Amino acid sequence: MNTITSSASCRVDLAGGTLDIWPLYLFHPGAMTVHFACGILTHCRITLHKNRTVNLVSRDTGKRDRFSSLDELLHAKHFHHPLAGELVKHFAEHDGFPRNGFTLETDSESPAGAGISGSSALMIATTAALTRFTGRAMTKEQMRVVSQNVEARLIRVPTGCQDYYPALFGGVGAVHLEASGIRREGLKVNTHELEKRCVLVYTGAPRQSGINNWEVFQAHINGNKYVHANFDEIASIACSMRSALLTSQWDEVARLLRAEWTLRRTNAPGITTKKIESIVEAALKSGAHAAKVCGAGGGGCIILLINPDMRQRVEESVVRSGGKVLPTRIHTQGVTVTSN
Repeated sequence: MNTITSSASCRVDLAGGTLDIWPLYLFHPGAMTVHFACGILTHCRITLHKNRTVNLVSRDTGKRDRFSSLDELLHAKHFHHPLAGELVKHFAEHDGFPRNGFTLETDSESPAGAGISGSSALMIATTAALTRFTGRAMTKEQMRVVSQNVEARLIRVPTGCQDYYPALFGGVGAVHLEASGIRREGLKVNTHELEKRCVLVYTGAPRQSGINNWEVFQAHINGNKYVHANFDEIASIACSMRSALLTSQWDEVARLLRAEWTLRRTNAPGITTKKIESIVEAALKSGAHAAKVCGAGGGGCIILLINPDMRQRVEESVVRSGGKVLPTRIHTQGVTVTSN
């Protein structure tokens, strides 16, 4: 085994986001999130060396670290590529980590700060590659826990669990958030019909989801009744969204998407911006039925629900408004790992 490669998909969240941060969902019985894995992928490759040098390389950002040995990496206080560095540290804490040198490279097709969980997907791709590299036996749920905990350590605020499941399983899914535990459900949705009705638009403005989510989290925990009531309704919308997707009720999917965004944009300042509002307004005027920001807002991507016959008109309008149309293909395959 000289090279290990892995890939995992980003996601588009349709309803229920932020509730997946513990313990918020415990205050909203029936809470769930609904999402689909999109064909925008993240990648990891580990290549063995004959010497002891360890290299960490981020192809999409250009950041890199070089260490003379694994021991030097383990004593490092700072990484230029912290995602890779902290995950290697975690795996090296266990017996059996190879002592020979290697290069770990990551790459992401997602624009920076796009709100489609590119960092979480890359955590899964890298965790999966390191699992193979070290010969550890890990279930997908164990990979989710490691990825989520290490990412929380990196961004220093609580993280939600939803974003790791599309990367792990692909397809359309719901994450049920229950007192007895977290449970992922694959939804048997007509993916071709859903793809035809979705347009994913990058606003060109990165966002920091941890900051927005942290503000909302604090407001909820501090007893903000308005935010609590909003999330009661968002939890109900997510449940209805699951049912509407399963029964291909596209008008209802659009109504629910509109309702979710109406509530979410009032949870904290900065969730919406002038750029977001401009693109959404242009899309709705050109025939889109509904729009919602992906992730925590403040920038990143917008998901639009459209009549398939109006795709070209809608896409042209958002481009004129400064948006960039991204591929909206639903990725049905979960995380993949190969070695040779």
